Amino acid sequence: MSKRVLTTESGAPVADNQNSATAGVGGPLLLQDQHLLEKLARFNRERIPERVVHARGSGAYGYFEVTDDVTAYTKADFLGEVGKKTELFIRFSTVADSLGGADAVRDPRGFAVKFYTEEGNYDLVGNNTPVFFIKDPIKFPDFIHSQKRDPFTGKQEADNVWDFWAHAPEATHQITWLMGDRGIPASYRHMNGYGSHTYQWTNEAGEAFFVKYHFKTNQGIRSLSADQAAELVGKDANSHQTDLLQAIERGVSPSWTLYVQVMPAAEAAEYRFNPFDLTKVWPHADYPLQRVGRMVLDRNPDNVFAEVEQAAFSPNNFVPGIGPSPDKMLQGRLFAYADAHRYRLGVNHTQLPVNAPKAVLGGAAENYGRDGAMATRNGSRYDKNYEPNSYQGPAQTETPLSAPLAIHGWTGTHAAPQHTKDDDFFQAGELYRLMSEEEKSRLIANIAGGLSQVSREDVIEKNLAHFAAADAEYGKRVEEAVRALRED
Repeated sequence: MSKRVLTTESGAPVADNQNSATAGVGGPLLLQDQHLLEKLARFNRERIPERVVHARGSGAYGYFEVTDDVTAYTKADFLGEVGKKTELFIRFSTVADSLGGADAVRDPRGFAVKFYTEEGNYDLVGNNTPVFFIKDPIKFPDFIHSQKRDPFTGKQEADNVWDFWAHAPEATHQITWLMGDRGIPASYRHMNGYGSHTYQWTNEAGEAFFVKYHFKTNQGIRSLSADQAAELVGKDANSHQTDLLQAIERGVSPSWTLYVQVMPAAEAAEYRFNPFDLTKVWPHADYPLQRVGRMVLDRNPDNVFAEVEQAAFSPNNFVPGIGPSPDKMLQGRLFAYADAHRYRLGVNHTQLPVNAPKAVLGGAAENYGRDGAMATRNGSRYDKNYEPNSYQGPAQTETPLSAPLAIHGWTGTHAAPQHTKDDDFFQAGELYRLMSEEEKSRLIANIAGGLSQVSREDVIEKNLAHFAAADAEYGKRVEEAVRALRED
C-alpha cells in the first residue's frame, strides 16, 4: 500500500515536515518557507471565540424513537407515528465557566438537542433544571456578568453572585434547585433534561396547546456532594466528558424517556401560575406527564471541535406543528442564540455538517441566502438569488408552522402579568418542603457556604429575607448556618 502524501493547504506535496528552511546550516529562517508560515498562521487561527455561556461542553449523536401517539396535540412529522426514529445530536454543557473549566462544578447544565427531522432541523435548547434564575431577557447579560469572572479580580466573586440574587427575588426557586442535591450531577448520563421554557404545539386541526418537555434519565439520578466534586475535579477536570465518551465507546448507550406536560391554550390565561414564567413549574397534579418517546445516544463525534464546539443550537429552529409561546425569556433567546452563532461561526454556520439540515438534498437550505464568509453552497448559474422569480426556485408554502398567538393591550415595558398564585417565593418553598431532612441539611450547608463569603451585610440580609419568604424554617436555618460560618 502506497503512503498518503502530506500536502500544503493548496495541495502541493511537503518535502520535509521536521525541519524549517534556513539560510545555511544553523542560520536564520527563510521567509520563503511557505509550509512553515502556513502551519504557524493556521495554528494561530485554530480557535474561534468561545461561547459566552455554555462554553464547556460535550456531545454525542443518537436517535429519538416515538413510543406513544401524540398526534392529538401536534402535527410535527417526526412525532407523527409510533416507532418512527429521527437522528439527533445533543450537547451537554456547564453554564458559567470558560472552555477550560472543570465538569464537576455546582452549575446548571445545558441540555440542547438537535433533531434532524424530515421537515428541517428542530432545536430544543434547555437545561437540567425545569426553571431558571430570571424571567425577562433584558436582565440576562447582567445576570451572567454577575456569575462570571470579575473584570478586576479575574475570578468569580461571591459578592457579585449574591448581590445580583439579592436584587432578583425571582431567582429563589432556581437557587433552591442549584444548591440542592442535584446541583452537581455525577455525570451527564445521570441527570434529567428539561425544555424549561413553555412551547406551543399545534395539531392538524389547528388546535393549539402549550407544552413543557421533560427528559427523564433511564440511568437514574446520581449527584455529587461538594466534597466528592472537589475530589473528582482534582483527579479529572474532564470527568463528565470522560464518562460520556467511554460509556458510548464501550457500547453502553445512555437513554432518556421524553415526557410532556400539555395545557390546552384556552386554559393558560386563568391558570394559577403564569404558564410562561421561566421561574415557575407546572405541578404534575395539574398537568400530568405524558410519555412521548425515548432518546438514545450511540455514537461519539469524530472531532470535538468540528462537531461539539461548532454545533449551533437556536430555539427559533422550529418545524411544522411546533412553535414559540409568549415566554419572555424564550422570545429573547429566539434572537440571541442565532445571533451568537452568526458572530462565533459566521453567517454560513448552518452549512457545517453538524448543523446542516438533512431534510433537503445535499444538506443545503433551500433559500435565497448567498455569499458571506465561508459560503460553500451558493448554487449554480441557473439558481437565482431573489424571489419571486420565473425560474422554478423554492417558494413559500403558505402554511404556518404553528398557530398564531393572540395579543392585546398597549406596547410598553411591562412587567409580567400576575396570576392568582404568582409570587417569587411560593414554589421555592414548595420545593424545600418536598425535601427530606438530609436533603434540607445539605441544601442549607451549600447556600451558607457561598453566602457567608459575602462581604456586605445588607446583601446577606436581602438574600436571607428571600429564603424566609419561601419558608420560615428555610430562612431561619440558612441564617443560623451563615452566622455560624461568619463567626468562625
